[in-house]
Amino acid sequence: MSKFILVTSGVCSSLGKGVAASTIGSLLECSGLKITMLKCDPYINVDAGNISPYQHGEVYVTEDGAETDLDLGNFSRFTSINITNKNCISIGRVYENVIKNERAGRYNGRTVQVIPHITDEIKRCIRHLGTSTGADVVIVEIGGTVGDIEAVPYLEAARQLIREMGHTDAISVHLTLIPVITGGELKSKPTQHSVKQLQEVGIQPDILICRCSGEVDEGIKKKIASFCNVSQGSVFVSPDIEKSVYELPVKFHAQGLDSRVLEKMDLGNRTADIRQWTDFLSKLNNPTKDVTIGMVGKKDHLDNCYKSVTESLFHAAVTAHNANLIIKKIDAETLENDSEPDRYFDGLDGIVIPGSYGQRGFMGLLKTVQYARENKIPFLGIDLGMQLMAIETARTLCQWEDADTTEFIQNSEHPVISLPEEQSLPSESVMKLGASSVTVVEGTRLYSIYNRTDITERHRSKYTFDRRYEKQMTDMGLITSAKSSGDGQTEAFEWKEHPWGIGVQYHPEFVSRPIEPHPLFVSFIQAALGRTAE
Repeated sequence: MSKFILVTSGVCSSLGKGVAASTIGSLLECSGLKITMLKCDPYINVDAGNISPYQHGEVYVTEDGAETDLDLGNFSRFTSINITNKNCISIGRVYENVIKNERAGRYNGRTVQVIPHITDEIKRCIRHLGTSTGADVVIVEIGGTVGDIEAVPYLEAARQLIREMGHTDAISVHLTLIPVITGGELKSKPTQHSVKQLQEVGIQPDILICRCSGEVDEGIKKKIASFCNVSQGSVFVSPDIEKSVYELPVKFHAQGLDSRVLEKMDLGNRTADIRQWTDFLSKLNNPTKDVTIGMVGKKDHLDNCYKSVTESLFHAAVTAHNANLIIKKIDAETLENDSEPDRYFDGLDGIVIPGSYGQRGFMGLLKTVQYARENKIPFLGIDLGMQLMAIETARTLCQWEDADTTEFIQNSEHPVISLPEEQSLPSESVMKLGASSVTVVEGTRLYSIYNRTDITERHRSKYTFDRRYEKQMTDMGLITSAKSSGDGQTEAFEWKEHPWGIGVQYHPEFVSRPIEPHPLFVSFIQAALGRTAE
């Protein structure tokens, strides 16, 4: 039977609860345990698919096609678990399931209420994940902060789960903030109030993780332990990182957090083997060269909007090439309104255009593609970034000034990008989500990267390249280097006369891990480093 760790937070949002939960998961895996993770989101949306990246960051797509919160990307990058739709629930999905049961008459005429029906459904999802995966430990991250009205059903379900299972089979880990006020004094009062709020809903935390800008001395830990009713050895610190969140497994292990979790849950004497993390940090802290990548997008002032792409570039630079990654963020709207756009690309070793939606900044993105092609700069386009390669070729080389995507312009005479049902060729579906098979064309640069023709990649796309224009694109040097194994839709382009210019319809960033960087990003960084050496 699985054991459960229920991770909550208080004081304020964005303390790093998802990273802390993922780090605990990583340390337990390093101790030889099988783990899985669950994110409980408090929003009423059924999933994250329609939520603006400005509000919740990127949408992370699982292998089975679920559109989820970006924290599941952290789950995947820190651990070896295969993330699916079972690893994320929203309160909207919980209510949807309960309402479906009520309409089907499964409650035998009883009045449907938050307690017990909503809380029972939450507990069912938590327990089912443990049963279906056979995990030794299920780590449950409860979104929001203690005191939020949206989090109340989850907290009540957590309280019930701890009571029903006992304190060795279900424990509470609470993340709080220790602010530093003017003069450098650390204040523990916010943590005390946060724990008090948690206690008011019936949950006594077993372990506290205190977020702080620096280290916390034993005197403050002792004070927190006393006022929060936990043992002094159960108060840990999550300090500001120096370079990367991947420092946390080493920092938490050094404090003995994993040992205390194992002790609390009666999981025996185990020692975590964290060499994968120490080896990674050794490369991170001792780079042999620099590589500067331009990230051109419409939301680049918000780091979380392109989180997985940024992390994938970082994995490839550090693990595969022992390089220091420098990302230069370029806003597409600013770029398109500037009379001298080329100056934004000075000093870049490579350029990336990640996936996005909407027409805003379109001309800036198109200028970027043209500049990368004409100046032989290594270029990686993902989703829309790949589609822009076709539009730029059509406009610049084919001289089709109206070439566009029907996402933006419906009456173009040359809709090189459109919905599958708008094309004359048959297609299986409109929205492609999750993992599906892709066939790579032999003899292409993409084939040299994968070294095989059959690959599986994750997708999140509606619009595709219209294959009626394939010959014209090829004649102009834009080669189709991969197609969908199912419906034959174009999955990748590459420039023929170019050192490294590839665009892919799929999203390789969702499967990259720090210890196992995705080969496409590894090859891209290698090409960028080659430009640096010139």
